[in-house]
Parts: sequence; C-alpha cells; structure tokens
Amino acid sequence: MPSAGQSAGASARSKRADAQRNEQTLLAAAAEVFVTSGVDAPIRQIAAKAGVGLGTIYRHFPTRADLVVAVYRHQVESCAEAGPSLLAGADSPLAALRQWADLFVDFLVTKHGLANALQSDSGFDALHAYFLDRLVPVCEQMLDAAVAAGEIRPGTQAYELMRGIGNLCIGRDDDPRYDPRRLIELLLQGLRRPQSP
Repeated sequence: MPSAGQSAGASARSKRADAQRNEQTLLAAAAEVFVTSGVDAPIRQIAAKAGVGLGTIYRHFPTRADLVVAVYRHQVESCAEAGPSLLAGADSPLAALRQWADLFVDFLVTKHGLANALQSDSGFDALHAYFLDRLVPVCEQMLDAAVAAGEIRPGTQAYELMRGIGNLCIGRDDDPRYDPRRLIELLLQGLRRPQSP
C-alpha cells in the first residue's frame, strides 16, 4: 500500500503532466490563431480556441511576448520532430519534404510577426540561432534522403532551401491573391532529378 508521501508524489507528477498538457494545448491553439490572425490577435480569441479562461493564459504567459516566444519555440520543436516522422511514414522522401515544407510555411507565417512583437527584445537573435540549430539539420536529413532515393539532384543546401521558402512567404499578408505555397511547390519541383529518357 503506497504511503502518503508516495501518493503526494504521484499526485504532484500528475498535476505537472496535466499542466504540461494544458500548456501544449494552449500553445497549439495560439499557433493556429497566429497563423490565421497574426501575433496581434486578441488573447480572448486564443483562450476561446484553447477552451480556457484568460487567467489560464496569463498564468502561463504573463505578457504577449512570453506567449509569442513560447509559440515560436513550440513550432520549432514541432517542425524538428515532424521531419523524421514524415520520412518514416511518407510514400517517398520527396513527399515527406513537401509535407515538411508545408509545416515550415505555417511556422514562418507565425514567425512573421515575431520581430515586431519582440522588436526591443535582444533575445530575438538567440531565438533565430535556436531556429537554425534545430531546423537546418532536419531539412538537411530530408534533402539527403531524397537525393539518396534518386528523387532530387544533389547540391541543394538546407539553409538555402529554407531561406528560399522564407523569401517566398514574404508578402503573404499584404496581398490575399498571393499564395506562397504554389510557388514553393514550383521550387520543390525544380529540385527534382531529370528523368532519364
């Protein structure tokens, strides 16, 4: 029979796990809202999407900048973790790369407002370094797999591809007629290895 101390420990772990799940749910909801409405979206909208009260958000993230940084890190980790999963489950490495690029675009749309939200914060450079450290190796792994499968030509650098995708996403907010995903698909098609006759 567990002692009172063991029960309290299990209860504390359970509360920590619940709090962590709640935070992840909140971050996922905030990311969705940021993608559709930008980082200046009302906190009330994020709370409604997450199914929590405003107090819960402010308890986890006292300022909007805290929330934006947490969403940024959450999305970086989601993109980083998705790469190997997509490679393992997709029909081909190129199909996995396409799916990953789509997730990366969602991240970039959220990231777009980050610079404005953190303009006076010197931590932005550290976040950018974190982004590169986590995502460039994942993109590199996916490119290497597609080259090894004979689907794309060798020589494309992960940083260049990510930068190209990022540049194609610029201007999305200014013109509703512009869909960067169409051009990103053309970019990915351009990586394909020519079929031998």
